[in-house]
Amino acid sequence: MKNLRPTQSKTIPTLSKSTPLNDLELAELREQFPILSRSTASGAPLAFLDNAASTQRPKCVIDAMSDCYQRYYANVHRGIHTLSEESTEAYERSRKVIASFIAAASEREVIFTSGATASVNLVARTWGDQHLREGDVVLTTIAEHHANIVPWHQLSERTGCRVEFLTLQKDFTFDDEAVQQKLHEFRPKMFAFTAASNVLGTITPVQKWARWAREIGAITLVDASQAAPHQPLNVQELDTDFLVFGGHKMCGPTGIGVLHGKEELLESMPPFLGGGGMINRVSVDGFETADLPDKFEAGTPPIAEAIGLAAAAEFLQQIGLERVAAHEKQLAQIADNGLRSMEGIEVIGPSMNHKSGIVSFSIDRVHAHDIAQELDHLGIAVRAGHHCTMPLHRYLKKTSTTRASFYVYNRPEEAHRFIDAVEQVQKKFTPSGRKRTRRGSA
Repeated sequence: MKNLRPTQSKTIPTLSKSTPLNDLELAELREQFPILSRSTASGAPLAFLDNAASTQRPKCVIDAMSDCYQRYYANVHRGIHTLSEESTEAYERSRKVIASFIAAASEREVIFTSGATASVNLVARTWGDQHLREGDVVLTTIAEHHANIVPWHQLSERTGCRVEFLTLQKDFTFDDEAVQQKLHEFRPKMFAFTAASNVLGTITPVQKWARWAREIGAITLVDASQAAPHQPLNVQELDTDFLVFGGHKMCGPTGIGVLHGKEELLESMPPFLGGGGMINRVSVDGFETADLPDKFEAGTPPIAEAIGLAAAAEFLQQIGLERVAAHEKQLAQIADNGLRSMEGIEVIGPSMNHKSGIVSFSIDRVHAHDIAQELDHLGIAVRAGHHCTMPLHRYLKKTSTTRASFYVYNRPEEAHRFIDAVEQVQKKFTPSGRKRTRRGSA
């Protein structure tokens, strides 16, 4: 097979790991994202600050998927003709890229799914059904996305286990002593928690919590949807049992996600879906499952999507995940400072020392949807609502919040523009005037 990979789009050079992008690098990087040059319906230039929901795709991802469809697409693993063999090689190469991206011990530990939600459900319906019974506990946190809550509630309905929640401190962080206490009190069989909250931005100490869980015999599942796109991950160092993330939040395609599991756990679990691709042999009396990772990939897999996801991972690695994190922190700090400087605005989340590039907030007497709509008229795309975290919002006594979330292609001027726009919105809805006490800075 020759020249299956499309010509790589230009990206920026890798410099110091903690160095934010400079203006020239950022300009070159933004050229790789055609959508960022457009205007919104109002005619205002687009500032896309809804990256916690889904990111945009660079040319290299678009090109990789288009190249697959134009030059060598066919179903994988089953054909002996040229296109099938080339597609299979590209698909399995993508698995190797993702294994390297998260420092997995083997590509056998990388399962492609339709998304992070599907990955959690796979674990709940296989390992969970196999191991949990009435009286057993799944421990999670109040800050979880519904995707890391609902599957455990469903497991509870099937098995009689119960779901318990860790709560937050007043500063929107978790108290380590309380975490240890609950682990020893409940002795959960599963400890499922987010690496970073999609609303608060709160970062959890994954390695430490995984170690504590292991000490009391609990299995861990980490939702890395808000971590994998923004920071380096080494699943061997973290020593998590399961880790999940989706492609569309890391410059990759929709419709594909990753489940990483320790090989011995995956080997012991029954398959989730049955059909083609996940079997070695089928007879009228039964079936024999295929080896990992095919065992959990029934049916036609997301072939072009996996190839696109690998291109996204390589794109981020070329920039450097440490630099991605440093750049986002710089922009989120501008936004966080600016919002905290205005009366009548509450930032829903911890200080920047404890969170990622997510800044959620509320304005007194103004609904989050009104805020988001007004910001859209000014060209700024944010998210408003409960962000698939209804338990968290009820716990915080909030019906909804507005969220700005930054990514590697956002510019400092967009963060300043966001603050100015929020001030305009606040003045429009509270004409008596709420003034900024100090200008936010980087």
